[in-house]
Amino acid sequence: MTAERRARSAAESPGDITRRELYFFNMYRCLEAVVYAGLMFSPYAGEWVKVARPLLGQVASVVYLGIALLLLVSTDRLRGRLAGGISASLAIDIVAASLVLVALSGHSIVPMMLLVNVGIAALLLPRRAYLFAAIASLGVVLPLAYAQLTRSGVDHPPAETAAIVIAYFIVAALLRYLGGHMRATEDLAAQRGVDLLNLEQVNDLIIQRMKTGVLLVDQANHILRINESAWHLIGNPSPNQRELGSVAPELSRRLYHWRHVGKSDQTAVALAADVPEVIPRFTRLAPNDDTNVLIFLDDTSLLSRRAEELTLSSLGRLSASIAHEIRNPLAAIRYSAQLLAESPKLTAEDKRLVDIINNHCTRANDVVENILQLSRRERSRPESLDLNAWVLAFVEDYKQSNDLGGDHLRAVSQNRVIEAMVDPQHLQQVVWNLVQNAIRYGRQPNQPARVSVVARLAAEKGPPLIEIIDRGPGIPPKVAAQIFEPFYTTHEYGTGLGLYLAKQMSEASQAALEYVPVAGGGACFRITLNPAGSLLASRMVANPG
Repeated sequence: MTAERRARSAAESPGDITRRELYFFNMYRCLEAVVYAGLMFSPYAGEWVKVARPLLGQVASVVYLGIALLLLVSTDRLRGRLAGGISASLAIDIVAASLVLVALSGHSIVPMMLLVNVGIAALLLPRRAYLFAAIASLGVVLPLAYAQLTRSGVDHPPAETAAIVIAYFIVAALLRYLGGHMRATEDLAAQRGVDLLNLEQVNDLIIQRMKTGVLLVDQANHILRINESAWHLIGNPSPNQRELGSVAPELSRRLYHWRHVGKSDQTAVALAADVPEVIPRFTRLAPNDDTNVLIFLDDTSLLSRRAEELTLSSLGRLSASIAHEIRNPLAAIRYSAQLLAESPKLTAEDKRLVDIINNHCTRANDVVENILQLSRRERSRPESLDLNAWVLAFVEDYKQSNDLGGDHLRAVSQNRVIEAMVDPQHLQQVVWNLVQNAIRYGRQPNQPARVSVVARLAAEKGPPLIEIIDRGPGIPPKVAAQIFEPFYTTHEYGTGLGLYLAKQMSEASQAALEYVPVAGGGACFRITLNPAGSLLASRMVANPG
């Protein structure tokens, strides 16, 4: 059954069901009118019934037959006025039965046929069941009583008449209960149908929005259903392409192998050009039934990202723990250096060394605070900075805190004001790590390192940039694609966290850190910052209050 057919079935109201019941009611009425007409017009009817008033019976039966046919063709119109239509038609039934009873001088076949009319009317209108039974009883009792008093018809004992009346009320009571129960069941079924339809629509929506590709394939490898992710992962085929063998031959081959061997190939494979690699999984819709098979396509890039997120979460907890452990000995070192600085026996050189210890303790403490902030996912505190002045101050501070030896470090600034919104502590740590890496690894063999810290604009009205440029051998493309991943390092004693933390701190300040190859050799790490004015304006728009 298709979704459209299920929708129509679920949407079928009790009124639609009542239409069928009303149609059969009118069909029975036509049959009833034909029986009355047969009793009145048949030449053989007189052998077993007594027609006391043939003209009355013939007119009544013919008119009743015409009305019955008219009601039959007007079933849809009557459905719109169910209560009034059934009540009026039943009144016509009772009048016609009474007239035929008078014409037949009270034959029992007519009350018995009217019993069905009362029952169906009670079934369709349960609240009026006893009223219908009472009116029908009067419509039958009065002609029978008239025939009994005039002694012009069949002898009807009072017990027989009472039995007919009781039968009317019993049938009305039973069908009243049945009608109410049937309506409740129909309403429940209709509601359940709507709920199932809504649930199916929700399930379809969930499947369509899943990142995992999902295909439903029949025994002939014909694709019955496919979600959006699977459609992209198999190369965006046209809607008319439904044969798995032509759309994704490798996937079809693995499905064939799974069906005949029972094991699936877990190696990653690209099912089309320029699409991520996937790992197919197969499962049956029913046990031991290969008619329809569900295929799940797990995007390996998503799996890697999820694994990375778990790793980063663990890293955050680990970094916070390490930072807390570093704090105590760092405080002890700093306090000891302060006490040592108070000694009158220190030489100028010793005081300079003590100052270096204090500076690096301060810087290490800032690093600890930044790691803790990063692990807590706290927001940075950006402020407006003059990048020209900041770069000059940074290079001078770095030279004072580190013995460069024969290496060269210089600041390159512009003659114009370059303002950016950034967290100064994060920027300090990021640039410090990048400069250390450039001096350590960005040098040609047997030559000093040459590192430049440049502050400039990307274009005339472009965003502000800070670039750390060296003249070393550069970074190979394969390595450059992974340098910002956590724990990735090409050096024996490296942790693989420096560039990752630098990138995370940059993003925390709404900046972008990227690697840019340098023509002629060397490497460039570019930090793209937000202009002070634009960032302030965006915040005012986002928070007008």
